[in-house]
Amino acid sequence: MNQTISRYLPADDAQRLVLHDEIHTRPSATFKLPALIVYVAVLNRSVSQAMEWAHLQKLPTLTQLEPDSLKGNFLQLHCNGFKVIWERHTEFTRYTIVQPLPAHALWGSVLPSLTPSVATGADWLKSIPGETITAIHLAMLNEGMDDPDAFYKAKQWLGEGTVIGSKMGRTSSNQSHSHLMTNLRIGADGFERMLVLAARDTSENRSGRIAQRLLELETYRMMSLLSLPLAKSLSATLTQSELQLVEINDRLEKKRDEDERLLDDLAGLAAQVESTTAENSFRFSAARAYDAIVQQRIAEMREQPLSGIQSVGEFMQRRLGPAMATVNATSERLSALAQRVARANDLLRTRVDIATESHNQQLLEKLTKGQATQLRLQTTVEGLSIAAISYYVVSLTLYLGKALQAYGVNISPEMLAGFSTPVVLFVCWRMVQKIHRSLQDV
Repeated sequence: MNQTISRYLPADDAQRLVLHDEIHTRPSATFKLPALIVYVAVLNRSVSQAMEWAHLQKLPTLTQLEPDSLKGNFLQLHCNGFKVIWERHTEFTRYTIVQPLPAHALWGSVLPSLTPSVATGADWLKSIPGETITAIHLAMLNEGMDDPDAFYKAKQWLGEGTVIGSKMGRTSSNQSHSHLMTNLRIGADGFERMLVLAARDTSENRSGRIAQRLLELETYRMMSLLSLPLAKSLSATLTQSELQLVEINDRLEKKRDEDERLLDDLAGLAAQVESTTAENSFRFSAARAYDAIVQQRIAEMREQPLSGIQSVGEFMQRRLGPAMATVNATSERLSALAQRVARANDLLRTRVDIATESHNQQLLEKLTKGQATQLRLQTTVEGLSIAAISYYVVSLTLYLGKALQAYGVNISPEMLAGFSTPVVLFVCWRMVQKIHRSLQDV
């Protein structure tokens, strides 16, 4: 996106316009009542954006899409008599088809047929790339709020199942601006049904906001529940890992095995827990994020009770709450297990380090004793060396005396050797001492 150039401002940051326009990238649809919204959300884990754009080009009565329009993750297409909104998210893609409410499905009708879609037809819906996670028929009428038989007519329109709903929001006259009724059941056609009875003066913008809020509520509810089967399947694995950790800790405490074997077992358990955490941390984090959006959408509805039926917030609290508690408990259990394994590993390594230090201390003591013995041997050898050197020097002195005697000098070789012995011993000892001092100075 090009940067803006202002004569009054420094140059824009490269991301300024992108970040600023993010809040405008997914506007709510605007439409008149009565209307039928056909909504399909599919998981897009193996679906590319190009595949989705190619499918959008197959819409009936749609001319060729301009290349410039196929940018980003949001697109609103106006066709002949209906509009299609395409939104791609990280894990799912939403298709919202807004069209006038068919005449056979108006207020008071009994379980009207709404599939295939009046606008796109069943073939286009069925060939949407991806796997369906949510499908809803949302009918919005600007009548029926004051009808005393509204509950029974709504029940006939929705079909079998316990009806839940509420009054939503407030107008300037301190009245609710619409009533919601649904049974949150998947019908034979694969769609859930929702019915909104709005005030006659409901604006097109408000209609779009109400529809978006309800469709997102159900979509994010389903997305948050994707982690529930995973949490249940992990229960047995976590139990086994916990028992294995208890057994390792017991062996560690009672010193029943060698430290090396304990380290191997503990390292294997740590690798298993780390692998499980890496595989499932995203799913659990996503579940918490989706659940937070669900709670936010319920709060935005500003529900007030409808006589005789349970509100959406109460229903979600009783049904969705325990499911998310299970997911969160499993996530916390996995995190706690990883921490316990890490603590056990630290404890065992500390014990190994202490044992290693003790072994090294013993080696140092043995080495010190060996050096002391070697020093004593060296001292003994040095004494013998002094005696040996002195002996050879004195012997040379004896030979010198004999040579002088033979030459005619009146001298006794034995006396010369005897008197020179102390001098030779002293000189040799001093030489050794000098050598020791020179080595110490180095």
